[in-house]
Amino acid sequence: MNLFRTLPRDALASVVVFLVALPLCMGIAIASGMPPAKGLITGIIGGLVVGFIAGAPLQVSGPAAGLAVLVFELVRTHGMTALGPVLLLAGLIQLVAGTLRLGGWFRVTAPAVVYGMLAGIGILIVLSQVHVMLDAAPKASGLDNLLAFPGAVRDALRLLGSNAMIAGAIGLGTIVSIWLWERFRPAPLRFLPGALVGVMLATLASLWLTLPVKRVELPANLGDAIDWITPQGLASLADPQLLIAALALAFIASAETLLSAAAVDRMHDGPRARFNRELSAQGIGNILCGAVGALPMTGVIVRSSANVQAGARGRASTILHGAWLLALVALLPGVLQSIPVASLGAVLVYTGCKLVDPKAMRNLGQYGRAPVFIYAATALCIVFTDLLTGVLVGFALTLLKLVWSASHLRVKLVPTGPNSAELRMSGAATFLRVPQLAKLLASVEPGTRLHLSLARVSYIDHACMELLEDWGRSARAQGGGLEIVEGAALKRRVEGRQRTALA
Repeated sequence: MNLFRTLPRDALASVVVFLVALPLCMGIAIASGMPPAKGLITGIIGGLVVGFIAGAPLQVSGPAAGLAVLVFELVRTHGMTALGPVLLLAGLIQLVAGTLRLGGWFRVTAPAVVYGMLAGIGILIVLSQVHVMLDAAPKASGLDNLLAFPGAVRDALRLLGSNAMIAGAIGLGTIVSIWLWERFRPAPLRFLPGALVGVMLATLASLWLTLPVKRVELPANLGDAIDWITPQGLASLADPQLLIAALALAFIASAETLLSAAAVDRMHDGPRARFNRELSAQGIGNILCGAVGALPMTGVIVRSSANVQAGARGRASTILHGAWLLALVALLPGVLQSIPVASLGAVLVYTGCKLVDPKAMRNLGQYGRAPVFIYAATALCIVFTDLLTGVLVGFALTLLKLVWSASHLRVKLVPTGPNSAELRMSGAATFLRVPQLAKLLASVEPGTRLHLSLARVSYIDHACMELLEDWGRSARAQGGGLEIVEGAALKRRVEGRQRTALA
């Protein structure tokens, strides 16, 4: 009943989502080293299948720019036939994780690592797609793309009116059109996404001027783009590298999906996302995508936010956007085959630049220099090595920061009178800081009465407490003493000891 009550608004919103998804599905496929039809198939499955069973009804699923780098590397190293088995296993991992109600654990990721991962992916997408904008093939790595770019531009400019130069002009025109539309679009046409406007203008200009540029290649029948998984493909999962790739894909896709679902929840007042169900739905979608050899899918924030802003109230919008994709590919493939590849590359360049969000770094800076360092290190490691290495480096740095924070202790001795002083401690007083604390206590003059407040101590363990008690007994024998005052912030049991004033 709810489905039909919200259908009119959902139908209008689905058209907006369809217009946003169309260029992105094809562009992300090209960025992944795959035919554009593969991205469209994933978008169709994300709408028609995952839309029915999703735990986040307003979230839109489809191919994501965040996985393009991982897929490109996998296809380049192991071939296109390896993607299906890897994706099927990744989807199975997601399905099992959702069934076991592990959805929350995929969200336990430090923001610095997430933003750094997105920034690194954005940089890699830009470095690869600037070559696509010149009708050239991207190189194997981000560093290779960076080093080869000056030569590619020089070659394009060397011959005035060359195909590469014309494609580059189409790509730049697309980026300028997107930027201008996003900045100045009239209110009555605000439902039209900038990416679609840019691609439409580039396509019309290229057709009107009959420009010799590469265009999207689609099979006459969408079924011809399906590569069913084979027993030989499943047997390839015995390769440890493919198993690692499946785990990485499952984790990154799940984290991106659930972080997106949490963000979508903050945009509307409707039903909240059920994260475990959403994770299971994504797993089913990726199993199907793996079975037909399509791109991996996630819940994607760009399409989801467009869905909410367009007024969607239920899951019908997501389902219908998949139906519109299927109808266009089935009935009007010639329209898509007119699109210049360079314009889709430009859409991805624009998208990649938006992934490198300066606001994220400024927000992280509010919590100190360590999160900013982790952000930068994660992004740079992804650019100069690979996605998995960069993410692992980010996690390792986060754990090191956690260990440092858990064991860091500041101590200072401040004289307050002729025979009295205050011992100021802040941080975590663990056994790792016993030598530091013992050295400071040894410098206290005999007969001094020492006052210690634990208000700024987040944790104190048995080793440190025993050291303080031993020193207090020795000081009392020499005419001094130690007074320990608990702070309201420290409401913990001190490992079996009652903390009392020592006089």
